Amino acid sequence: MHKIRSSEFVNYHHVQELGGLEMLKASYQHTQFSKHTHEGYCIGLIDEGAQSFLRTGNQHIAPQGDIILVNADEVHTGSSAVETGWCYRAIYPTPEMIQAISQDFFHEAGTMPWFPQAVVHDEGLAEQLNLLFDLLLQPKNILFKQSLYISTLAYLLSRYSQSRKTLKDLPEAQRKVVLIQELLEAEPEKEHQLTELAAVVGMSPWHLLRQFKKFTGLPPHAWLIQFRLRKSLSLLKQGCEIATVAQLCGFSDQSHYTRHFKKALGCTPAQYMAHKI
Repeated sequence: MHKIRSSEFVNYHHVQELGGLEMLKASYQHTQFSKHTHEGYCIGLIDEGAQSFLRTGNQHIAPQGDIILVNADEVHTGSSAVETGWCYRAIYPTPEMIQAISQDFFHEAGTMPWFPQAVVHDEGLAEQLNLLFDLLLQPKNILFKQSLYISTLAYLLSRYSQSRKTLKDLPEAQRKVVLIQELLEAEPEKEHQLTELAAVVGMSPWHLLRQFKKFTGLPPHAWLIQFRLRKSLSLLKQGCEIATVAQLCGFSDQSHYTRHFKKALGCTPAQYMAHKI
């Protein structure tokens, strides 16, 4: 357990039996998360206190016993809604993990599920998530872990998810924004120029800025930071040194990297890699 401040701790776990599924157990009181995204979905359970967070353009509050849902790539924040802070556990299944389970619910190939609700009050599902989170931290019981994980997510998807629009169904401006996102994700370590990005999709730099933030919730430079952080997670899991990771991902130095990492994930790179189940 890694102490950040008094009354605050954060533990990231990587569940190898479930393809390296990320699981977080944390308690925060003063920490405030800036606008950020995750490559995977966030499925969390508030164990104590209450969390306040921005998602889908609105502020939400999740009290003890409620479930928080954040879609992959969705811009959100996080802070305490009460003076005593909040304690929660969460898993972060990747889109590929979710798609493998959701294929039985969506008939069109390649359709990704979307959770329209940011906060869900479902006592039965909360009890099942509580059981799952406890089980994931225990050794062995691989078959039980995999079975409970799939059945829990299957219930969540069937009850609370919808199918999201495919790229071909999006407005032209949004398709161009998605293309720029893909370019940034492909080369996050590169120093991109706004004029060059705008030229790729036939927009003026100002129009691209406006449309990009309208459809993604963040300007291009902020998304570039998110993609650099995602690349860094992959390199950390491969065993790369933190200083090397910072350099390979386009950060000016290790302190710059650590600062952005902590603002987005609530812990340092070293703390993130401290646990593997």
